[in-house]
Amino acid sequence: MTTEIEWWDYDDADEMADAVAGDVQFIIESALDARGAAVVALAGGKTPLPIYEKLAKAKLDWKRVTIVPGDDRIVPLGDPLSNVTAIGKIFIPKGARVIPLVSATAPDYKAAGRAADALLQDVHWPLDLCLLGVGNDGHAASIFPGPDYDEALNGPKERRALGVMPDPLPPEAPVARVTLSREAIVNARALMIAITGQQKRDVLESAIDQGASSNYPVGRILADVELPVDIHWSA
Repeated sequence: MTTEIEWWDYDDADEMADAVAGDVQFIIESALDARGAAVVALAGGKTPLPIYEKLAKAKLDWKRVTIVPGDDRIVPLGDPLSNVTAIGKIFIPKGARVIPLVSATAPDYKAAGRAADALLQDVHWPLDLCLLGVGNDGHAASIFPGPDYDEALNGPKERRALGVMPDPLPPEAPVARVTLSREAIVNARALMIAITGQQKRDVLESAIDQGASSNYPVGRILADVELPVDIHWSA
């Protein structure tokens, strides 16, 4: 494991949300200053929503900010399981460009992944930031064990997104996904993880220790990455 890991611990989720929102704001401001635009990937799920609500209050030139979900469930726009719907509700009113990963016209999850990858080929790359969450099972983005696991971890370097079918399907969201590839994640200019709860911390610490041989997807994602990783955690 060559990754430089820095842990940031907080007393509660609200304190963590303040800190992470501030760090993301700084990264976006730096990108805007450097090249007049910013492209960030944001984690889905409920845990980071307080972060996004605080971030949305930042005085940024949001019209020059492009936001991509780090992954999404293949469900209709507006569905409670849709990450882009939740992210869009917060940031589209600010003027940000929010790009959905899921194509409503794709006939299957593989085609949905190809459509997302083609769409992202037109976005400035690499990402200025990739913010990840981690599941209790050790997945990050939607890189899960299953038939597409190796492709998500070791696919072509130019591939930015792909469709995946977790096996087994997570009971809380038993649907196929579109996810950023490992290559897209680890080549971001900044990589952050935000998690809450002791179980996720234990899983993440084990995954990092295990490295490339980890049974947890996040361990495989982070293995041998030169990019420093900031991990924000609250109980």
